[in-house]
Amino acid sequence: MVQRVITDDLDLLLDALPPHICGPLKLREDNFELLEIVMDLGRRPEARYPGREVLLAETEVTAEDIDYVTSRIGAFGDDNRAGIERTLHRISAIRNRRGRIVGLTCRVGRAVYGTIQVIDDLIKTGKSTLMLGRPGVGKTTMLREVARVLADEQNKRVVIVDTSNEIAGDGDIPHPAIGQARRMQVPTPALQHSVMIEAVENHMPEVIVIDEIGTELEAAAARTIAERGVQLVATAHGNELENLIMNPTLADLVGGIQSVTLGDEEARRRGTQKSILERKAPPTFDVVVEIQSWDRVAVHGDVAETVDSLLRGYRIPAEVRELDELGEIRVIAQPRAAAGAARAGSRSGYGRAAREREPRPEPDVREVDADAPFRRVYPFGISRKRLEQAIRETQARVAIADELQDADTVITLRSYFRRKPQALRDAEARGIPIYVLKTNTVVQMEQSLLSMAQHSMDGGVIEDEGGSHVTTAMQEAEDAIANVLNGDDARVDLAPQNAYIRRLQHQLAQRYNLASRSQGREPQRRVSISRDDEPAWLR
Repeated sequence: MVQRVITDDLDLLLDALPPHICGPLKLREDNFELLEIVMDLGRRPEARYPGREVLLAETEVTAEDIDYVTSRIGAFGDDNRAGIERTLHRISAIRNRRGRIVGLTCRVGRAVYGTIQVIDDLIKTGKSTLMLGRPGVGKTTMLREVARVLADEQNKRVVIVDTSNEIAGDGDIPHPAIGQARRMQVPTPALQHSVMIEAVENHMPEVIVIDEIGTELEAAAARTIAERGVQLVATAHGNELENLIMNPTLADLVGGIQSVTLGDEEARRRGTQKSILERKAPPTFDVVVEIQSWDRVAVHGDVAETVDSLLRGYRIPAEVRELDELGEIRVIAQPRAAAGAARAGSRSGYGRAAREREPRPEPDVREVDADAPFRRVYPFGISRKRLEQAIRETQARVAIADELQDADTVITLRSYFRRKPQALRDAEARGIPIYVLKTNTVVQMEQSLLSMAQHSMDGGVIEDEGGSHVTTAMQEAEDAIANVLNGDDARVDLAPQNAYIRRLQHQLAQRYNLASRSQGREPQRRVSISRDDEPAWLR
């Protein structure tokens, strides 16, 4: 059975209300469902329950009633919110034009233990997770439980950035619902982004928990935190992942969106308009959870893939999970592969080929060169998150070192290398090879990883000038595709390449609705591109 423990400290909230309002409330037997008490000047007070409102008195609320409440709670902040010390209750004020309080909304705050069973495995993977959902669905309650589980059960260093004291309650001593997690209060909502950065720089957290990322500055701070290798668990405005993609303020949380203009020939080959949308960068959050209730969620386990698919005009269905009465997770819907989903239709650049045919899988996408040396790479001044993505994409035999003394290779940017900070001087003194990138991009990192696999260095510096090898290989594939489309050749065999570049060439052929397959043995394995109607004896 699913067991949840609920604590609400309701008596402390009721005691802050005028006697003629709290008296009728204390006599009710359904206060376990009470959501909030509303007091507006000149109107009768009412209590709100799910789907109904109950009048609490026949007399109207007076200024003295409002003063009675405000004298028994904490001070209001710039966001017009206050609380009751060591509780999770929130009192929000409505003011007139002169700043006087003329209305109060007293929301009941409850700590509910056991609300994250349905996503418990996701949280414990260490991946950054963003939770979405309509107001009142329980995002903050689940976020509070996430902080406690990671701090107490996983023994991680958790810091909560608590803007309105909604996660850990009012007062200097946080509510016990957050367990051993630490809490940093934010003096005003406008400073939330700076407190987020301060938490990372001053307190060495392994996890940062944030409620309601809502501005560009906060989104930028979240990206900075994620790129430093800290796990982020946060909530944001929006019910679904698509809401974020279309929100210019928060789109950076899922990689950001940019408009790309294609040339006439490229647009003709793709069968699309000249302007298309593409993702700008790796997502800040690895996983997005759409909360439908405490027992039911929709999970996007690979945000990058999902965003790319949506921009190409087709949807990858989320994994829908539900917690049954026995506490077991039941998967209601499984996500389909992006290629299969492509048949659903298109709105943008890669749509026509996706609609007409499902791309053929590349059989050696996950090949790994077993003879390549294993390396421990120390990233200095580059995005750790992007380096992790490059390692996944190339399947390089590489691990990221946290300290220079544990590394046998360093990757840095040209701007850092020219300044020669102490860490790079130490690397040169130890004879550790240094790979110098021109820009902080995934493509440049992939080229460095491929270069590492092909060369053995005892020291020295390699400068990457922009991935000319991949550029040449992809240009060859472009030329081959043009020849096949124009009817000049029925089939074109490309030059031998490693598994990573072959995968890029296969993907390029798929965009133009052409057949492609790998043939030959390493190191002479190559891609062959042809039309679908090519005779069988040519394949």
